[in-house]
Order: sequence, then C-alpha cells, then structure tokens
Amino acid sequence: EVRSWTAATKRSLCLMWQKVKVQLMLSMSFLVAVFWYCRRLYSFLAQLLKRWSNYLQRNLIRNLSVLTEVDLLGYSAREWKGETKQAKHMREAYEELFWNCHIKYLRQVRRDNYCVLRAVLFQIFSQGIPFPSWMKERDILKLPEKLLYSQGCNWIQQYSFGPERYMGPNAFGKLRKCMETLKTNWTEISATKDHEERGNLCNTLFSDESKEHKLYEAIKFIMLYEVVEAYEQIKNGEEPIHNLFSLLLARDSSSDPLSFMMNHLNSIGDSLCLDQVELFLLGYLLEVKIRVYRLHKFNTEEFQVNYPDEYRREWNEISLLTEDDRYYHIPLF
Repeated sequence: EVRSWTAATKRSLCLMWQKVKVQLMLSMSFLVAVFWYCRRLYSFLAQLLKRWSNYLQRNLIRNLSVLTEVDLLGYSAREWKGETKQAKHMREAYEELFWNCHIKYLRQVRRDNYCVLRAVLFQIFSQGIPFPSWMKERDILKLPEKLLYSQGCNWIQQYSFGPERYMGPNAFGKLRKCMETLKTNWTEISATKDHEERGNLCNTLFSDESKEHKLYEAIKFIMLYEVVEAYEQIKNGEEPIHNLFSLLLARDSSSDPLSFMMNHLNSIGDSLCLDQVELFLLGYLLEVKIRVYRLHKFNTEEFQVNYPDEYRREWNEISLLTEDDRYYHIPLF
C-alpha cells in the first residue's frame, strides 16, 4: 500500500510537472521574445535619437555665429601652415598669447562686417554684464523718437540697416524694433545668474540671424545718437563729454552726424567694419574696456591696445583677438 501510494504520488507529480513545464516554457519563450523586441526597439530609438541629435547639432553649429572653443595653438597650426615670413610671424604671436598672456582657447566669430559688434556683444551677454549706467537712467526705446522729433533730425530716414541698405520712411519703426530687441534680450540675459543657462540663452540668440542684426543696428544707432548730442554741445560752444567725440568729428568723412551716418555707420554690416576711432566710441558707450590683441602688430607697442584708452576702474573688461584689424575672434584665458 505504501509502495502504490508513493507511485501514485510520483505519477501525479510527473503529470503536474509536464503541464507546468509546458506553461513555463511558453512563458519563458514569451519573455525572451518580449526582451528581444524591447532591446531592438531600444536600439532603434537610440539610433534615431542619436541621428536627430547630430542633425540638430550640425544645424546649430552651422547657424551659430560664435563657435565653441578650440585650442589656441592648434588653431594657429591649422591656419598658418608653411614657412613664409607671415606664417612664422603669426605662429610666434599665437605662442606669445599662449605662454605669456595665458590665453589657452579661442572662440571663432563669423567673418562678416558685423564681426566686431558680434564679438563685443557676445562677451557682454555671456558674462552677464548689466546695462551701462547711462542706459539705466534713460529709456533707450525713446531715443529714435527723441532724435527724430525733439532734435529734428529728419535725415534719419536715410539710415541703412547693414545689408538691407536704405529703409526710407520705415527707418523709424525699424529702429524702434531694434531697440526693443536689444533691451529685451540684454535685460533677460543679464538677469540670468546661472552661467550654463546664460550660455544657452546666448547660443540661442546668436544662432538667430534676424535678432542678431537688430542688436547690432541698435548699437549703431546708439553710437549715432551720442554723436548727435556731442555735436550739439560743440555747436553751442560747450566741451563734449569725452575728447574722442572731437577726434571723431575732426575727420573729413564725419565732420557732422549726417556725414558720420552716411559715410561710416550705414556701411557697417554691409561693406565695412568699425574702425579704431569707432571702437573707442563703442567701448565708451557700453562702459567696457575692450582689450584687443593685434597679432599683425606683434613685437610692437600696438600689439595690445585698449579701447578706450581712458576708462573707469569699475568697468568690466572684454578681450578681442584680430589678425588684420578687420575680423575678430574671442580669446579665452
């Protein structure tokens, strides 16, 4: 009886195991299939995400007007190959920057006729530098209106917006939009305390060509407005706020605000960059000390130049690097 009971139990367990084994094998097969499918799906989604990320990155880099940092000496070796006198001179100048000026990296700036304005504004925004003190006291949005109506400068309709050239009666409205773009973006970015977040805002702004151009045209107009005020002071027998205005208005090509606009400002962004006198004015108006490393002047007193040469101690400092006084890059210490 014991033997038959044991045999019956074993037989029951075997039958039960056979049924459970079939179900277990089916379940395992199902789980393996699900795992394999999920793995394939994950791999597919990862590849898709990677391709989409690369696509966006390529487009962002292509549109970004200030590129990410590169090694200074590596850039020098790529750009100035060969054994010509000029190539050797430039490589020596870059080595001087690396070893003695402690500049290790470089951010390339798009080479067009807004180049110097782009390099200056990008650093002001990326460093979170606030509005100049005089801009905090006055509403810059009202400057076009004040120039046109209060000071009677009807010739402002001949203002050209870089590559867009002459705007005619639409110039006033366009200038107003440029000033709004400058004030809005400067306020937002300077109020952002997190460095990484501020960098992302700058990358977004400087990959939007339309907004960029509005920023530069706003800065150009502010330069014009200040020249008009200095010119009126000189006409009334008063001393201008800064002697650089006397220097600027002493040129035959900019003896008054209209000639300054027609012969200089209207061409900036289109066929000309800022010259050195205008760099003095730019630094003074934005209240920053612009230190420029002029590589073609290496081994001379003009290798390092400050714009303006007279500045206040509390002003922030930004740096530019140029090989020809036309196109500028951003050095990083």
